[in-house]
Amino acid sequence: MDEKSAYRKKLEARLDQMRAEIDKLQAKAAEAGADARIEYEKQVEELREQQEEAREKLKEFDAASDDAWKDLRNGFEKAWDNLGNAVKSARERFG
Repeated sequence: MDEKSAYRKKLEARLDQMRAEIDKLQAKAAEAGADARIEYEKQVEELREQQEEAREKLKEFDAASDDAWKDLRNGFEKAWDNLGNAVKSARERFG
């Protein structure tokens, strides 16, 4: 497996992990009281938007040439870090 393919697998695994965490928060939202549910749902909506941005970055990655993807790597890392931090923050907030 070449470096680009290995990195893509890493990104896909991270995205799957974030998706699972967001799904857990959404399940908690369904069980929460009315006021808490509104907060949960708002947070989940924001996380889904960030998740979609990360998914778009993955599409950019797939379209990048073998040489160009390395130049885009910092942008990918930033998108994934932002999503990961947002999920962690939401999990701690609503824990």
